Amino acid sequence: MSMTAQPAPRHPPRWDPADAPPAAFVEPEGLSAEAAKALGEQLPLATRFGLGEAITPVQDAFLAKHGFIIYDRVADRDEVNTILAEVDRIEADLLAKGERKIFGVPVWFGLDPDGHEYLFRMGFTSVYSDFLAGFVRDARFEPIRCLIGKDARIGDREKDGVVFNRYVRAESSLRPNLAWHTDALRDVFYNGKMPGPMLNVGLHFDRIRPTDGGLRLLPGTHTQSAWSTLFSKIHFVSDGPDRRELAVETWPGDLTVHDGRMWHRVVAAPGTGWSTLRRSMYVPYVADSYQPKSEDSATPLYMRIFDTIVRWKAARKAAQFKPQIPQKIQ
Repeated sequence: MSMTAQPAPRHPPRWDPADAPPAAFVEPEGLSAEAAKALGEQLPLATRFGLGEAITPVQDAFLAKHGFIIYDRVADRDEVNTILAEVDRIEADLLAKGERKIFGVPVWFGLDPDGHEYLFRMGFTSVYSDFLAGFVRDARFEPIRCLIGKDARIGDREKDGVVFNRYVRAESSLRPNLAWHTDALRDVFYNGKMPGPMLNVGLHFDRIRPTDGGLRLLPGTHTQSAWSTLFSKIHFVSDGPDRRELAVETWPGDLTVHDGRMWHRVVAAPGTGWSTLRRSMYVPYVADSYQPKSEDSATPLYMRIFDTIVRWKAARKAAQFKPQIPQKIQ
């Protein structure tokens, strides 16, 4: 997509031409439906795919079996840098205005490795950026929208909107990690049964190796029962390694789709400092009735619980200096 010149991000990704990702999988032509399904189910978990004009049968089979899929660098270098610079700008605006909650959803600030207030997570990011609002609607993402549903739309003001995460590990970082959880907890809690597919679409902005921490998934658990969702792990508390987990390795510009019903977590990077920085953005595709948030929207119960746990863990880790923990949600 065309862009005007934008400021450079404060912390650009670690671009390394010598560290290119494995080539995206090239799908054989002329496969029958049965052969495509069999191939998709047999491919290695680390397979990377190219995002074309449509989701192919092989890609669809891979996603259905494992609950996730990785698309190779769908955003280019200029777009990655522009998005990161936009988030820097939004952070400065939020700090200047003292905003700690948007449409009822908390904005989490902690301290960065230099001891300054730093944005770790915010929702509704595209509401604050015309560039981001246009980027997530670019034609290249049409196959992803159709994967969610033919009538799916971008929920800029629905649910949590476009969510931007920034993890960096410091003595008093607010969210250096995120314990095991599923996104189905809310639905199971209220309805007593598992929801349908909950596909999370994420853009990734840093080169992350398994040794750098990052996203971990339990492939295949998107088909688990409501009982397993409630009791096989303690949401946002259980944080130990699982022998089944997969470390999701990314390069700047990668796009991932994972089913939120599966167990997933974010592992803290080893060490501290800006070298541990990991950034991602999740785009909400909504197919149900239009339910926009507003400035007076209440904070959901599950989000209050999440916020309490985040603040409690941050307080425990405060060692060298005191971070500014987000105020308690009213």
